Amino acid sequence: MIRKILATAAIAAAALLTVPAAANAAEPAGYTGQGTNLTLTVGETGTMTFSGLAPSTPSTATVDDAVTIAVIKAATASKPTDATGTVSYQVSSNTPGTYTVTATAGQYVATGTLTVVPADKAAAAGSGLSATGYDVPVLWLWIGGGALILGAALVVVLTTVRRSRAES
Repeated sequence: MIRKILATAAIAAAALLTVPAAANAAEPAGYTGQGTNLTLTVGETGTMTFSGLAPSTPSTATVDDAVTIAVIKAATASKPTDATGTVSYQVSSNTPGTYTVTATAGQYVATGTLTVVPADKAAAAGSGLSATGYDVPVLWLWIGGGALILGAALVVVLTTVRRSRAES
């Protein structure tokens, strides 16, 4: 009885060790596809394209919960690949961050990166200025207000000096 249990356990262990090796050997050429890397502003919608997938096959895209895919807030969306093995999905997010978007068609997998930046950083990047937290017009208001305060202080000091000279 114990010999039968040990023999069964040995066969099961051998099967567990050989099945992954056989599965890896059967991978077709081009098993890993390619996805686009996309940078969006918070709330903006863009298209991510995945290629190198199985042609004319149903595909599924998987994203983080913070990302909206295919117009609905869902973790997955499905659509078929075209005859060249390419598929595109609309993505957006209201949460800044970097997310991995994965498209799967059969045994083929393609990944892309979605980077979502806050609106103020995107505007600063477009202007060539770094985002410091101050809007340029607000900065000029602070500079003008400071100049007015310094001017008023100068008038007060000069008036005080003139009065003290006149009294002496």
